[in-house]
Amino acid sequence: MAFCRDPLPPVSLQGARVWIPDCVEVWRVAEVTRGYKEGDAVLHLRLEDGSALAYPIESQLPPLCNPDCLSGADDLVALSYLHEPAVLHSLRRRFLEANAIYTYCGVILVAINPYKPLPIYEEEVIYAYSGHEIGDMDPHIFALAEEAYKQMVRFGKNQSLIISGESGAGKTASAKYAMRYFTTVGGCLCDSSMEEKVLASSPLMEAFGNARTTRNDNSSRFGKYIEICFSQARVTGATIKTYLLEKSRVTFHAKAERNYHIFYQLCASATLPELQGLGLRGAEFFHYTCQGQCTAAQSTNDVADLDSTRHAFSLLGVPEANQLELFSILAAILHLGNIVVRGRDRRGDGCFVEPADKALGLFCTLLGVEASQVMRWLCHRKLVTAGETYLKPLSRQQALDSRDALAKHMYGQVFRWMVSRVNRALRSPEGHRTSIGILDIYGFEMFELNSFEQFCINYANEKLQQLFNLHVFKLEQEEYVTEEIPWVFVDFCDNQPCIELIEGRLGILDLLNEECKMPQGSDGSWAQKLYQTHLSSSHFQKPKRPTDAFVVCHFAGKVEYQCDGFVEKNRDAVPEDLVGLLRASKSALLAELFLEEGDGPMSLQSRRSSGPRMAGRPSRRSLPSSQKSKKSISSQFKASLNRLMEMLGSTTPHYIRCIKPNDGKQPFVFDSRRAVEQLRACGVLETIRISASGYPSRWTYQEFLERYRALVSREELMGTDEKQICSLALERLLQDPSKYQCGKSKVFFRAGQVAYLEELRYRRLRSACILLQRHLRGWLARRRFRRARVAAVCLQRHVRGMMARRFTRMLRRTRAAVTLQKTLRMVLARRSYLRVRRAVITIQAFARGMFARRLYQQMVWHQKAVVIQAAVRGWLARTRYTRLRRTVIYLQCCYRRVRACRELRRLRVEARSVEHYKQLHKGMEIKVIQLQCRLDEQAQEKQRLAEQLSGLNTAHAEEVQRLRAEMQQLREDAARDAQVQQLQERLAELEKHSVKNCLGQEVEELRQARCVPECPLTEGSWLCLSPLLAVSIPTEQHQRAARESQGLLQELEEERARYQSLVQEYARLEQGYENLRDEVAFHRQSTLRRSPSSESFLGSESSYLSSMSTAPSRDGSDQQAEASGDTGGDSVVGVTSGLSLPLAMGTAVPWGSWLGPGPIAKGCLWGLEEGWEPVPEGLQPQPIGEAPLKSSVGQDPFEKAYLLLLGQFNAVNEELARTREELRRSKAPVELEERKPLDFFKRTNIAEMLGLGRSPGKVVVDDDLKHAYDAVQVANRLLASQLREEKQQHEEEVEGLHLDICSLKQLSQQQAALIQDLQRHQGQEGLQHHVLRLKEENWELAQKLEKQERTTLKLQKQLRAYAKQIQEFTVKREATGPVQKLAASAVVVSQSPVIPSLAGLSQAMLAWRMEDEGRIIKAVITDYKPQSSPGALPDLPAYILFLCFRHADRCCDEPRARSLLDAAINAIKRVAKVPDLEAWKHGDDFDVVALWLANTCRLLNCLRQYSQDETYWEGNTVRQNEHRLQNVDPQSSCCSLGALAVQLYQQLIRTAEKRLKPMIVAAMLESEPIQGLSSSCPPGHRRSSAAPAHTLPELLQQLGSFRAVLDLHGLAPSVGHQVLRQLFFLISGTTLNYLLLRKDTCSWSCGIQLRYNISQLEQWLRAEGLQQSGACEVLEPLVQAAQLLQVKKVTEEDAGALCSLCTVLSTQQVVKILRAYTPAVGLEERISPSFISSVEKKLQDQYGGGPSQLLVDTSHLFPVHLPFTTSPLHLDELRIPDALNLAFLVRL
Repeated sequence: MAFCRDPLPPVSLQGARVWIPDCVEVWRVAEVTRGYKEGDAVLHLRLEDGSALAYPIESQLPPLCNPDCLSGADDLVALSYLHEPAVLHSLRRRFLEANAIYTYCGVILVAINPYKPLPIYEEEVIYAYSGHEIGDMDPHIFALAEEAYKQMVRFGKNQSLIISGESGAGKTASAKYAMRYFTTVGGCLCDSSMEEKVLASSPLMEAFGNARTTRNDNSSRFGKYIEICFSQARVTGATIKTYLLEKSRVTFHAKAERNYHIFYQLCASATLPELQGLGLRGAEFFHYTCQGQCTAAQSTNDVADLDSTRHAFSLLGVPEANQLELFSILAAILHLGNIVVRGRDRRGDGCFVEPADKALGLFCTLLGVEASQVMRWLCHRKLVTAGETYLKPLSRQQALDSRDALAKHMYGQVFRWMVSRVNRALRSPEGHRTSIGILDIYGFEMFELNSFEQFCINYANEKLQQLFNLHVFKLEQEEYVTEEIPWVFVDFCDNQPCIELIEGRLGILDLLNEECKMPQGSDGSWAQKLYQTHLSSSHFQKPKRPTDAFVVCHFAGKVEYQCDGFVEKNRDAVPEDLVGLLRASKSALLAELFLEEGDGPMSLQSRRSSGPRMAGRPSRRSLPSSQKSKKSISSQFKASLNRLMEMLGSTTPHYIRCIKPNDGKQPFVFDSRRAVEQLRACGVLETIRISASGYPSRWTYQEFLERYRALVSREELMGTDEKQICSLALERLLQDPSKYQCGKSKVFFRAGQVAYLEELRYRRLRSACILLQRHLRGWLARRRFRRARVAAVCLQRHVRGMMARRFTRMLRRTRAAVTLQKTLRMVLARRSYLRVRRAVITIQAFARGMFARRLYQQMVWHQKAVVIQAAVRGWLARTRYTRLRRTVIYLQCCYRRVRACRELRRLRVEARSVEHYKQLHKGMEIKVIQLQCRLDEQAQEKQRLAEQLSGLNTAHAEEVQRLRAEMQQLREDAARDAQVQQLQERLAELEKHSVKNCLGQEVEELRQARCVPECPLTEGSWLCLSPLLAVSIPTEQHQRAARESQGLLQELEEERARYQSLVQEYARLEQGYENLRDEVAFHRQSTLRRSPSSESFLGSESSYLSSMSTAPSRDGSDQQAEASGDTGGDSVVGVTSGLSLPLAMGTAVPWGSWLGPGPIAKGCLWGLEEGWEPVPEGLQPQPIGEAPLKSSVGQDPFEKAYLLLLGQFNAVNEELARTREELRRSKAPVELEERKPLDFFKRTNIAEMLGLGRSPGKVVVDDDLKHAYDAVQVANRLLASQLREEKQQHEEEVEGLHLDICSLKQLSQQQAALIQDLQRHQGQEGLQHHVLRLKEENWELAQKLEKQERTTLKLQKQLRAYAKQIQEFTVKREATGPVQKLAASAVVVSQSPVIPSLAGLSQAMLAWRMEDEGRIIKAVITDYKPQSSPGALPDLPAYILFLCFRHADRCCDEPRARSLLDAAINAIKRVAKVPDLEAWKHGDDFDVVALWLANTCRLLNCLRQYSQDETYWEGNTVRQNEHRLQNVDPQSSCCSLGALAVQLYQQLIRTAEKRLKPMIVAAMLESEPIQGLSSSCPPGHRRSSAAPAHTLPELLQQLGSFRAVLDLHGLAPSVGHQVLRQLFFLISGTTLNYLLLRKDTCSWSCGIQLRYNISQLEQWLRAEGLQQSGACEVLEPLVQAAQLLQVKKVTEEDAGALCSLCTVLSTQQVVKILRAYTPAVGLEERISPSFISSVEKKLQDQYGGGPSQLLVDTSHLFPVHLPFTTSPLHLDELRIPDALNLAFLVRL
């Protein structure tokens, strides 16, 4: 193809590069070595190998090469010189060096088949291209599909994708990728499985319509147009239309080819149970599948493909029975090809089929037809004349042709039925508004032997090329008209004459159809008619060879067609008798296949025909009219092609041209000759020619200024209008106005002008660089000289100093020698003198010592003699005195023994007398009676505090129990800490020991190796070697511990990820359930609503408490008993139950026998009331069981008891006196009702109650007295305990009064301060607001006080009623005995804590009823708005729900608690999924989700903090431990809340991602915080001229708003860190993905901009104090990508440094960035392919060559960890605003 080339510009005469033709590479590059003058006949060139060449100039100059910056452009139209070699070179360079298989060429997307799977079609890539303009990212089929989808949604016009190319170019794969993109982006509107159905149609169409050819293993042997239907931008269905199935392949295929895939799939799966009855075997046993001698393909797995085919059938709604029946028909086709037809004689006049033919039997069995009929109609043909019908025997060849025709017709019907079933399954029930069609049609074909199929294919491509030319020319002209540029409309190559030759009147197709209608029509006669009619046409030629063939001059070249077979294939004759036989088959599917054609009468007539000849004359209606009405194949194809053109004409087309790079199917091998043939055939060069005829290079004014600002003068830059600046600059640079045009928004250049501007820019930059280099080199030289001069001076100074120091050192040495000699002589003399002196002194010392020792020995002997004499004399005196003393004592003992015996006999006589006994105990009875009288006087004063004692003691017992538990926990923690410390010390010692052993072994080995004498290492050597050991010899224990910890952390993260994926799946299922429930509710159109109850809560609570009073809880008794057991007491119920039986019956059972020994009996005696404190040690008796034993030894038991009772009585008197004095000072009133439960102490005598008034005749006297004594002890202890408790209560009341006084004083001080503040700020603007706020607070306090007073009155009434019931119960029990009355009173006292205490502390709960659940949820969750309650806690709803939960727990109502939490969880899900409308309008959906995530976490932490699990009690205070849950286990609720929190966290991330995603690419890649770097970006890329929609400060501001919202709602800091880490991962992944998908961002300047933006993100993290949040780590891949764009990439050392730098990026990502890297023109060299290969190999060797993902999965969510945080708030201090309308809840 010839191109109009401009002459060489004057700037590139010598040294310019040109393209010259080459027989191997098509075009070669050469450099002009001499200047060219007009008229020269030869152009002197130098080739790339250095050889010289004289290129003859014939008609025009060779085409120029484009600059290097334009050679790899994304759009071929952007090339400065538009011609065939430039297009071929750009495609080859992008394909081989950058592995870029997609390139734009105007409106065409050129796709080169890589013959290798590439990671550029993942779902992440789909979402990356979704929503972007076609020029924003690298060329891709997804970009073109997005453009079609966007235009369809935006303008509501149907779109179409026209995919064409040779067999093996990748058309089918491109169509599948486009379908997957539309179904993924569009989704489905009605049927959730429509997306799967649309995608499932591909394997079906491939199985029945694709086959292996010599060029492609999966070649489509038909054309198809897939129309994907949309409604509201969602996929609603699809329709498939097919064109020209190659049915001849069913019966014949060439060598190294295969039949359709479905046959081989069935043969490979013949062993399946359901296919056993089909008689299938291997493909090599069937005639129709073994002709190509290639039954297996390397790239296919037939067994797996059959599974995919059957699965696709199931998805499309084809039942299993129909599938098996379809497989039976396909198997019958295979058996039909194996039927053997034999000739009757050598002449071949007749033929027959043997009845025993196995293939014939299987064929008939599978189709349900008679074998005899098949044998007859295979070998005979029926001839129908006007009057009779005859049977004509067929020859063997005719019978074989008839058999093959039947097989082709059967397969064609099967294919048609399969397409109809697919369309039926994909049909949309509600219709569609718009659609996108995908035309996958055969490209232009030109083989050595071209037949009828190639003619039809090329005819279709002629029609498509005509449509393409019109569309391209129209778009080109519209561009110029829009920009208002004057342009002369040029003619383009119109192929209408060629189309008229084919389809016009008396054209090739008309003559072919006419020949087919002739009874004796043949291919030869048709060829002669063609010669006679069209030989004069310029597009029709007759070949030189004398064969029946013709040549058609198509737009892509001349093609010679052989006429053999045209007529027969066009007729597509089918034996009607066999077809009629199949219509009569028993197979329902087979009958359906042939009835769909509409030839029912023919089948009926064929059924009536029996016998070789019919005698009767049939009517004219019985004549077969199908031969007259049936259209030929060419007519059908022409009609369908015209319909297709009309359909495509009504849509907006988008073209994809698939190129086959080589015939050997080798990955990334480019054959230039084959590529040029396809470029010429697919219309790419025609697009280039049309663009080259006008202004192919188009730049916006902003892009022009950014690129060529260096060429604009300072005066021109003074203007404000970009268009004016560009016009002035172009007038100066390009003096010829015809070389450019200035439009509205763009400047248009003729071919070659951009290259000229690039040359000028290069020269300007080069001169600037030379100037900079000159100044830099001068500065370097001056700096080098100054450094040398300074170094010389310094050297001289140091040399002179060294000489002076050397002379000084010599003088010092001389002086030192003299001094040394003098000193040495002095030392020697002194040493001699000292030696003599020491010898003299030694002799003197020895002599004096000897004399002293002699004197000392004499003195010792004298002293010892005196001591011996004194000892002997003393012993003699003591012996004499001892003998006299023993004699006197013996006499005294004898006398006293006699007196004692007499006194003993007298005392025994007195003890037996009764009178003595009575006189002895008379005083004790009087004392007991006096004690009873005093007790009656003090009963009223003591009883008023009885009920308060129980509550306080219970609280004290719980506090003691909690403190003991905390003490035990602290002790355990201390023990564990000590144990851990010991283990750590032991581990350190072991490590040190192992290190020393290892080092010692190594030292020993080194010694042996070097033969060094042994010497043990000293402590100093160990200290010296320990640092080396720590660096060079890491111990195995550290490595093992690190591996184990890393493994445990990884398992923890995986477990969290699995749990959260399960939570996400549960949320998805729950959403589906909610959708179904909403649909059911919508169809019913009726809802059940429940109105809140109007009953009073206090009334219901009163009835509830009264019912509780009549039926005391046994569990409560047990708990109270356990609570009081720690203080040494027990419940009175247990005492009365143990005392009632023996005392009421009046039996004399010993105390030890029914109370039992040990601590239990002791606890029962001392625990007469719940919570009583233990008796002081002075009053605490011994256990009763041990009393008789101890009383038998020592003094008299009665005297001991009397003395003990007298002491206790005196103590009681003193205590009563002090109590009277204290009670007299306290003025608290005592209600009469509070004293009634213990009035029986006044009415009943203590002696009667304790059994002292019983008749002594009923029991033994001794036992009676002993029991009386024990009862008196019990009563005494009871009185002492009550008095002590009254004292304690009084002290607490006094302390409370003091506190009230202090609070009143503080209140008065505050009021005084407030008055002063008001006086000080009088006249200011905020005064009125301050006063209003105080009034509002006073009003709220007054309301609360009034409400509490009403509640107090109500509870007092309930208390009176309760006391009255107790009194009545006590009166009823008086008849049963005094002991039972005591038990009843004790029960009343023990149950008193159930009634809420008004005077004590709050119980921190909200009382509610089951009917109020809906109102609570509505007020706290559904209608809750934080702004309506300013100043309230952010997690107030969580606290309110927990207070309600505590009330249900206190009432032991577990179902009510569970119901409340379930309702709250469901309400939170609804509110979080569908936020408030105002929130959606203002973008506050993130705020809503964050609010409920914080409340969910707070409610979860409250349930844990106040549960029975001790692990969560560490941070609790004493008051918080009092509010722990007692009855309901919140474990299951915690699990549900944890799952809800994970769901809310994931929804929070998705909500934030929706806001951030539109900002990330614009802020990180498109914004320019560093001005001036964009001018270095290479030209030729499709870029958006508009300013970036978002900047980096906006992105940081959005992140700051997210953090502020999280902090506002009180979310845990660790959760906020995880949120920001996930968002930074999204920023990093999205930016890296777009960096990988956009070639224009892979440059040094973009790397600088990106690194600066990353540093801004890191600075923001540091400013916010988020360095430890993990966000910096997820930015590491992006940091390495930015560094990769900036480092040097030339040598092998650079490759090694690059590999060590990229530790996080995958091999594919590094290679992709290197291949997409665009060097700065004139400043950098292009990265060589060898360097990229070296880097790839090193990375694979370093990190392994396993499969890695190209793009980052930005949808990945890190496992979230929700920490437990203790709430510092006390529940009884919670303030609930009145704006929440929760007045129906009662605060307890």
